[in-house]
Amino acid sequence: MKLNLQQIPRVKTITKEEFIKNYFKPQKPVVIERFIEDWPAYSKWSLDYMKDIAGDKVVPLYDDRPVDYKDGFNEPHAKMKMSEYVDLLKKEPTKYRIFLWNILKEVPSLQKDFSYPDFGLKLMKSLPMLFFGGANSHTFMHYDIDLANIFHFHFEGKKQCILFDQKQSNFLYKIPHSLIVREDIDFSNPDFEKWPALKKAEGYITELEHGNILYMPEGYWHYMKYVTPGFSMSLRSIAKKPKNLGKAIYNVFIMRHYDNLMRKIKGQKWIDWKNEQAIVRTHRKNHIL
Repeated sequence: MKLNLQQIPRVKTITKEEFIKNYFKPQKPVVIERFIEDWPAYSKWSLDYMKDIAGDKVVPLYDDRPVDYKDGFNEPHAKMKMSEYVDLLKKEPTKYRIFLWNILKEVPSLQKDFSYPDFGLKLMKSLPMLFFGGANSHTFMHYDIDLANIFHFHFEGKKQCILFDQKQSNFLYKIPHSLIVREDIDFSNPDFEKWPALKKAEGYITELEHGNILYMPEGYWHYMKYVTPGFSMSLRSIAKKPKNLGKAIYNVFIMRHYDNLMRKIKGQKWIDWKNEQAIVRTHRKNHIL
């Protein structure tokens, strides 16, 4: 048995009007295949180019170890020079990923290689973020703290993306007071005996290649698995739906700080309780004994 996933629709290119009408207003994902071929980044950006231009930069690395109460919010598991990291990616599979690497801050010259596309949404120009990963490395299923509309531009390699909208949260074993689901679920090959509620979840899947853009609507859950070593850039636009904007404000100003406080007070017991509650609450909502 497999997850109930439909292929994300794909278009070669798109106008602003088509995007707003067909994808933004109904909040549906889409892959745009050939929109950025006039960007210098399209032909220039590769792992080798990043090694050349940012080789001496020390980058934060993350793997797929479970959350520990001692870890700060988004605290890296290791650090390495970009040149060493690219060499590692090319040499062997590695769990180490880079995420939320702000290129404006780290390598300002890279901003000359791309422009902010006009999809009819105002993009946050201070937050172009890069994400890197080695073969078979993956992110946990999560949604972003600000529930933004995300445009994910992929460079080099192949990447599998699995998405769910917020209506599927009751089936995904969401961890309370956080933005992730149970970290021991393998969404590329889930164990339905262990996680029976996943049978009810309905989502989307696609594979990104060089030059593809994935639009992820507001608050969509996403799981990213690097089929081969590669990297992507995300641009974002603030949540427009009042409910999502309210949730984003709550996450940033209340939920995150409450969770950090409870980690300090209760330590690992807090993490263990949340993991247990993810199962208890999901099974209760789905009448699974």
